Amino acid sequence: MSRIGKKPVALPSGVKVTIHGAEAVVEGAKGKLSCPIPQGISLEVAADSINLTRVNDEAQNRAFHGLTRALINNAVVGVTTGWKKELDIVGVGYKAAMEGETLRLDLGYSHPINYVAPQGIAIAVEKNTHLVVTGIDRQLVGQVAADIRKYRKPEPYKGKGVQYTGEVIRRKAGKTGK
Repeated sequence: MSRIGKKPVALPSGVKVTIHGAEAVVEGAKGKLSCPIPQGISLEVAADSINLTRVNDEAQNRAFHGLTRALINNAVVGVTTGWKKELDIVGVGYKAAMEGETLRLDLGYSHPINYVAPQGIAIAVEKNTHLVVTGIDRQLVGQVAADIRKYRKPEPYKGKGVQYTGEVIRRKAGKTGK
């Protein structure tokens, strides 16, 4: 049996969960998210927790048991505290700036890159080489951070590019003399 799926999801005060057909809607102080519920999984909403159980022990249901619990827990955390990813820009002349709702990236190309964040995502620029991506949807926050990183991935020789804060870049030795 799934060890993750057996754990109940704790509901902090101020978080309300309702079930509409095949999805659970989680509402909290920061917003509202919905999570799909697969066919073989059932939810029991109590006053301060959510318990997930499987209808039968098919392989498909076993696989979805822990996944569904993790998605609902991510939604609960998102509507209470939110999610964030931090990015660092490394390289001479590489910088970022916010122009209204648009993120402007200068990453060594002949043109600046303008990135418009999707609805529900906030991007903050600190020290023009440090970005903070925040939002309530964990998947969307990670996808936006990955999209920004994709514009100039860190290269292995000097480590220049956009990297996650704390990411370790494996460095290669450069050319040796003759």
